[in-house]
Amino acid sequence: MSSALALPPAGPSVTEAPFASPAGRTWTDETVLAETTAIADGPLGAAASKIDHGAYPLDIMGRLGDAGALGVHLDRHGARVGLAIAAMQAASRACGATGFLMWCHDVCGLYLERSGNPALSGAFLDDHVAGRTFGGTALSNPMKAFAGIEPILLRARRVPGGYRVSGMLPWVSHIGAGQYCGAIAGVLGAGDAISHEIMFLLRCDRAELRPCPHFSGMEGTSTWGVRLDEYFVGQDDLIADPARPFIGGIRGAFILLQCGMGLGVAEGSLDAMLAVEETLGHVNQFLDDRPDTVAAELAELRARVMRLAETPYDGSTDYLIDVLDARAQTTELALRASQSALLHQGARGYLMSAAPQRRVREAHFVAIVTPAIKHLRWEMARLSREVLPSGTGVGGRA
Repeated sequence: MSSALALPPAGPSVTEAPFASPAGRTWTDETVLAETTAIADGPLGAAASKIDHGAYPLDIMGRLGDAGALGVHLDRHGARVGLAIAAMQAASRACGATGFLMWCHDVCGLYLERSGNPALSGAFLDDHVAGRTFGGTALSNPMKAFAGIEPILLRARRVPGGYRVSGMLPWVSHIGAGQYCGAIAGVLGAGDAISHEIMFLLRCDRAELRPCPHFSGMEGTSTWGVRLDEYFVGQDDLIADPARPFIGGIRGAFILLQCGMGLGVAEGSLDAMLAVEETLGHVNQFLDDRPDTVAAELAELRARVMRLAETPYDGSTDYLIDVLDARAQTTELALRASQSALLHQGARGYLMSAAPQRRVREAHFVAIVTPAIKHLRWEMARLSREVLPSGTGVGGRA
């Protein structure tokens, strides 16, 4: 099965009134980043431990929406994907779980805007962008299914006026009563073979939400199992039919936005190292991944991500490989930096309430959330083989 990550891009969408917020405020780059940083350094930082253990920070998400941090990546607000990544980094520096919620919310907004469906891309999207309503993404299983890693779990049948969808997703984040998410189902045709896929807005009040087992962290992401039984999808909730060309068009932005999480977790880990440098630097000098090393790698990687963010809808294979690699590199840096921060702080960093201990678990989440680091490497290997078939006798990418 061919991967959604290698599909051709969808057509461009129309840019409407960039930089103007739904409430009439002006979301400049400077104000968005300043307000997001103030939220991260203030209420978010104070609540990070509670969020890690189960507090779902919708109040803080609402404040981030008001600041513009949840909408500036959209075409109608300037397509400032780099700014959205920087805002996510600022939040993730204080709390990785909230950075992940921002990503869930951001990509859901991307689905709504690029759907071309007036029922989803007008006032409904304005409320979403401003943090007045909340929604996430249920694409973990479909992205792996499109890559041939696992079967698609939601199945749809065509009925008068739309589709009926049934199936179970084991975990979907940033959802709850009154919320929604983007989801994909395989359409059953003749002989119950899947003819194509549809993408739709799944409204949680019409679904059965089941509690998930306790995770080792990130409990404040409101993650649930979702069961659908003959769930009706009408035209007003249809995002894409077929879904694969649509996913092919947003795949770069979908993956690139996640870099904000890894960059932020790495930066928060760097903060923890520097916090003990004066008192423990004489012995910490013998550790690997020292603050100066991590800081230099972080700056270089952030600059690379920001360059890629200038063309988030580039449909070339080379660009996608670069995005996949940047996402993998941010994950690897977050893993190394978080472990080093714990070692730099020693016993004080190993306390259950300590930020470095939380950072280790946040970094591992960045490494396993779809696309996981093994999925990223799988895709890079497959795409590289397609660019340069075996037997050409030529090294490097074509």
